[in-house]
Amino acid sequence: MSVEKQPYITKYVRREPDGRLRCEACPRHCKLQDGQKGLCFVREHQGDHIVLTTHGRSSGFCIDPIEKKPLAHFLPGTSVLSFGTAGCNLTCKFCQNWEMSKSREIETLSEEASPESIARVAHLTGCSSVAFTYNDPTIFLEYAMDVADACHALGIRTVSVTAGYIGEEARRDLYAKIDAANVDLKAFTESFYKKVCGGELERVKETLVYLVKETKVWTEITTLLIPGYNDSDAEIHALCAWVREALHPGVPIHFTAFHPDFRMMDVPPTPPSTLRRARRIAQEEGLLYAYVGNVHDPEGETTYCAGCGSALIVRDWYEILAYRLDAKGRCIECGTALPGVFDRRPGRWGRKRVRLSIANMGL
Repeated sequence: MSVEKQPYITKYVRREPDGRLRCEACPRHCKLQDGQKGLCFVREHQGDHIVLTTHGRSSGFCIDPIEKKPLAHFLPGTSVLSFGTAGCNLTCKFCQNWEMSKSREIETLSEEASPESIARVAHLTGCSSVAFTYNDPTIFLEYAMDVADACHALGIRTVSVTAGYIGEEARRDLYAKIDAANVDLKAFTESFYKKVCGGELERVKETLVYLVKETKVWTEITTLLIPGYNDSDAEIHALCAWVREALHPGVPIHFTAFHPDFRMMDVPPTPPSTLRRARRIAQEEGLLYAYVGNVHDPEGETTYCAGCGSALIVRDWYEILAYRLDAKGRCIECGTALPGVFDRRPGRWGRKRVRLSIANMGL
């Protein structure tokens, strides 16, 4: 006889004078009547609480190279167990994972996966980390935190792939349990965030400053360049200058290629030349580690020493062809330390991707 699962009660809530409950997981602050769900569609007012309807449910699992997140300075060459749930707290018209992030069919998309089972699968398959990705962990942060605790108990690290649109208390609690983050800095104008994403640039900047300045979370940035929307020289210069001044010149940034998807099918793919131009601008602005993604560009994928210019980690797609760091993460030519998180030697996972089902593993 099966036992009915109890709703998972969330803590990021404030009661309004009119009886509605205000969700404070993210800056959207949805005010919900009983029975109503937030824009994310996974946090629901039930009785006296807001519950997380996707706790313990996943939309699927893959084992990926860590470079696919993308993270270039976090355990290079290792494998990461990636998963997400359903829903999202932004409304990006260009969403590349919209089948999951925009889904309202939670039951049909999801398989049951306890935090402990996820950690055990990561351990059994040799993954160095677990990534909360595909949709934003902000909306399932309690589930992510429970998974993080289970992973850390087994020596598995955790990665957040996020848009950084999160409430202050929720941000503090979640990132106390996260080892690395890649934050989408989707553009550098409020108009883009408002019209294309339904969010606010300033809230994302606050998250980046918090992560880099106030935590030990290893942080990298991704900007998806969309032709005609956020790819002008002026905007890229402004974005990179802000990263240098407000964060640190050593924060890695990835410029990745857009492909037509979701509600932007009429926009052409990003030319590789745009990504290379953005990388040059980042270097001109003094950023030390700028990368190109979603296209084949070995030079733009390779990590170079900020001291002597030597190629430290040579990549071809997600394959590591050469690794010239010592056991402490320093250039073997000049001794300059490469910022990041490194093991004594790189992993050997390569570029392969493996889909799996936790349910079928008997855990």
